[in-house]
Amino acid sequence: MNSIKNYIESKKDEMTALLARLVAVPSVQGEAEEGFPFGRKPAEALRIMLEAANDAGFITENVDNYAGSADFSELPPELAILSHLDVVPAGDGWTTDPFTLREEDGRLFGRGAIDDKGPAVAALYALKAVKELGIPLKKGVRLIFGTNEENGSADLAYYRSKRTLPPMVFTPDGDYPVINVEKGMLRVFFSAEYSPNFDADNGTVLVGVSGGTVINAVPGKCDFQYISGKDDGVLASFGTVDGTPAHASTPDKGENAITKLLGMRDDWESPLVSGLAKLFPHGETDGASCGLGFSDDISGTMTAVLSLLNMKDGRLSGAIDIRFPIDRSLDEIREIVCGKLTAIGYTIDSAEGVEAHCTDENSPFVQALLSVYEEVTGDEGRCIAIGGGTYVHEIEGGVAFGAEFPGEENNMHSPDESIKVSSLLKNAELMANAIVRLCT
Repeated sequence: MNSIKNYIESKKDEMTALLARLVAVPSVQGEAEEGFPFGRKPAEALRIMLEAANDAGFITENVDNYAGSADFSELPPELAILSHLDVVPAGDGWTTDPFTLREEDGRLFGRGAIDDKGPAVAALYALKAVKELGIPLKKGVRLIFGTNEENGSADLAYYRSKRTLPPMVFTPDGDYPVINVEKGMLRVFFSAEYSPNFDADNGTVLVGVSGGTVINAVPGKCDFQYISGKDDGVLASFGTVDGTPAHASTPDKGENAITKLLGMRDDWESPLVSGLAKLFPHGETDGASCGLGFSDDISGTMTAVLSLLNMKDGRLSGAIDIRFPIDRSLDEIREIVCGKLTAIGYTIDSAEGVEAHCTDENSPFVQALLSVYEEVTGDEGRCIAIGGGTYVHEIEGGVAFGAEFPGEENNMHSPDESIKVSSLLKNAELMANAIVRLCT
């Protein structure tokens, strides 16, 4: 609808100003306080958004600073648009202050610009467009703003314990056209007592290792020290193995520094080390050597990343990030990988995850979103499967609708995160048209 597009374009400055206010709040999870379950900054971002929604004439509610909502009308909501206002830490490498919105060459730079503050602003202005253009809705619409998506979505779990979600839910926390399939996820932490005992006749002994920083990333660096018998002498070696970091859901885009280290030697003295080298050979990303390697026609090939390995206080500990296809269960994957680790001497410290998520691409809800995408963008609407997880991963029937367009690179979770101004406006246009299509 041209009227929606024209309205959204006329509100560019307002949208940018609201996004600037939100970006200025470093809404990284902080220490919990009474009344502030994730610290004060996420709650401050929620307050700003709810005030803007209230000023726009919507019915707002703050659910104990876990999440908030804005309803279009008194009608029971049948559609929810779910976005989050918390962000990951800024990190190093920014060109300018990550918490000051900067516009340059048609882009808006700042932490949260694409994930998820920009899309949240777009959702609000989509609903404002419908209201101010006087488009009558037969079904209620609710915007939900969370504050803990980046650290486990405890916000959403709490909200769902207090309020019922509408039957249709989409989130602008992924990619266009529509993400309807998300692989299951399992994160395994393991450890064992480890006392290096060098004997020149017994091969190479690992005496120090520190690889990886977070479980959900391919490690780009691994510091090490080992001692090895060599001819008639002893070689002591230490240094750093460099790899290429990548998200754990796309390990083929990186090079694992930990497995690269393990693959440097074939004479590790300890079965704790040699066993890991065999279970996770360098260059393999599907977990085949530890009994996994599953794939299906819908979600594709699974991934398994040995993402952490550290030696401290007499223990060797590590972690694995696994993304498995929709035709496998969490219990099945957990049993296989934990069995392999215990067989070589490790104790499983924790092994938690979620089942795969799949929403029928032929459902009227999904087909309506695909139709809107095609009409507004002129591009093909299709469903896609991912290895990562969006905000709707544990919501039955939920899908991701945006906010990144095909081919875009917005540096999500990285320095100089940004969103194109045109993409911010197009997000609002798409969501407004989706609201009209689904609720009139």
